[in-house]
Amino acid sequence: MITIQNLVKKYSNQTVLDINFLEIPSGQTFGLIGNNGAGKTTLFSCLLDLIKPSNGKIENNNIDVSNSEDWKSFTTAFLDETFLIGYLMPEEYFYFIGELRGLTKSEVDNFVYQFEDFFNGEILGGKKYLRDLSKGNQKKAGIVAALIGEPKVIVLDEPFANLDPTTQIRLKKIIKDLSNYNDTTVLISSHDLQDITEVCERIVLLEKGELLRDIKTSKETLKELEEYFKTRIN
Repeated sequence: MITIQNLVKKYSNQTVLDINFLEIPSGQTFGLIGNNGAGKTTLFSCLLDLIKPSNGKIENNNIDVSNSEDWKSFTTAFLDETFLIGYLMPEEYFYFIGELRGLTKSEVDNFVYQFEDFFNGEILGGKKYLRDLSKGNQKKAGIVAALIGEPKVIVLDEPFANLDPTTQIRLKKIIKDLSNYNDTTVLISSHDLQDITEVCERIVLLEKGELLRDIKTSKETLKELEEYFKTRIN
């Protein structure tokens, strides 16, 4: 379970995040949505201890992420291409991540083989460095790397962006399977209302750093979110 309490992040005099309380149960597929500047990436960055909050704390399975690194053994993320090591080829990167998580090369090979359809023949064996791949293929590599080692918490920022429609469909199935069969907590941010409502059982709406709505996903959720964002048009 992830617990967020009295979380505030300020830059100078500007408050970019202000969440009194938020709890995410284990095994939940959790979506975070909002316009640019809503605080989505800031929240994920605090959760991953990439930035320090001005106040409050985040606990990941009862571990304060700011005071201990023990949560890193079961938590993975892919926020953007800076999470990659550009001078490595995809296979080298997967082996590196696998080694960090205690897997042998053969175990990594067996795991990665499951994603041949997702890769669509564009990642493995191409003799290209990660930095030379397209944005979409970099994202594919980063997402699969985040799945290595059976993590219990996975954080993905805009995972559907830059992916073609077929790959988006495949990714949705991967995410649903993680929750349904592995009891993995998956946190996703997205600008795409339809994508996030299809894969997330719960969606939180942020605006200017504050939690405005906490929605259990239903058939009406997409319409509800579309109506909300229509009201934000000047």
